[in-house]
Amino acid sequence: MSHALSHVTVLDLSRVLAGPWAGQVLGDLGAQVIKIERPGLGDDTRGWGPPFLRDMHGNDSADAAYYLCANRNKKSVTVDFTTAEGQAIIRDLARKSDVVLENFKVGGLKAYGLDYESLRSINPRLIYCSITGFGQTGPYAARAGYDLLMQAMGGLMSITGRPDDEAGAGPQKAGVAVTDILTGLYACIGILAALAHRERSGVGQRIDLSLLDVQVSCLANQAMNYLVSGAAPRRTGNAHPNLVPYQDFPTSDGYIIIAAGNDAQFARLCAVMDVAALANDPLYQTNQQRVLNRRTLIDTLSAITVTRPTAHWAAALESVGVPAGPINDLKAVFEDPQVQAREMRINLPHPIAGTVSLVANPLRLSQTPVTYRSAPPPLGAQTREVLAELLAMSSAAIDALHAKGII
Repeated sequence: MSHALSHVTVLDLSRVLAGPWAGQVLGDLGAQVIKIERPGLGDDTRGWGPPFLRDMHGNDSADAAYYLCANRNKKSVTVDFTTAEGQAIIRDLARKSDVVLENFKVGGLKAYGLDYESLRSINPRLIYCSITGFGQTGPYAARAGYDLLMQAMGGLMSITGRPDDEAGAGPQKAGVAVTDILTGLYACIGILAALAHRERSGVGQRIDLSLLDVQVSCLANQAMNYLVSGAAPRRTGNAHPNLVPYQDFPTSDGYIIIAAGNDAQFARLCAVMDVAALANDPLYQTNQQRVLNRRTLIDTLSAITVTRPTAHWAAALESVGVPAGPINDLKAVFEDPQVQAREMRINLPHPIAGTVSLVANPLRLSQTPVTYRSAPPPLGAQTREVLAELLAMSSAAIDALHAKGII
């Protein structure tokens, strides 16, 4: 059975995370993804270690773990497109492609004749996805942007971290580059929409995607809390701004997350903790009242949870349908029986390491499941293959380009 996107070729000129994440998802769905990299250097993240992938002798390879997270199911082709011959290669590949992914600064590819207008003139069906920090328009368009900056400027850090009146207060970034990842996912959505439109119209289009736009759009309920009330939400640590109790609680051996999402769950929580009367207390009977009286309720519940271990509360609360669980480190995550049952860790053969472990794609499609055809490739591993098969270049022509340092 053909894969969902086996008819699609993606020319990936992006690097670091947002663009490569989009390319990897498209590759998992079956697309042929050609990753263009700088000869001798490659994607910046290849050097973002330690840790580095170990070879079969236990020595560090040239590829950092960071690079491995976003580059499976791709073919690495090294091309110096600052040269005329390199630009010609990219244009020839664009003629054969359905999608171009790039995350250069605004106007950065125009000097090489690889901007949207230039490539559209040779391939009107091309879908050209540009990812930048601030978008193609606006007063900040020319500025560079990175995930941390977007978490700050886009408001996420202002609502992440402990409240001002607690120890360790202050704005915090998320533990992973969530703005980049969300932007990669939005890029996939935009590309799939553009492919659907092209099926009906025969015409490609440009996608203008901004990290800042994505971060602002993903403020979700917190953005609406501000727009409706006019009051900027404050940091609440691990607590939910609109639900109580919905946060971490101390236990005798660590912490537990308790997420009571409605009044019925709160009542069952109180029963398990032998304080059933709290559920009928006017101060706590409804979520609205619990939010208004958050501090006293959390103090009361914390004094109870700290008397028993995490496992006790997790089992007791789950038995009555109250969502609860431990705060796992990454070792515990990949040892969790549910994570293992869902096969979220996969192993793929790798030419340098022998085998490499990767995190699986969470999509579960019944008719066109994702596939894992190849591990993240060593730099330039498929240059000859792609130039010979896709562009019908002779071995002599490829050797000549290699001798000049163009590939």
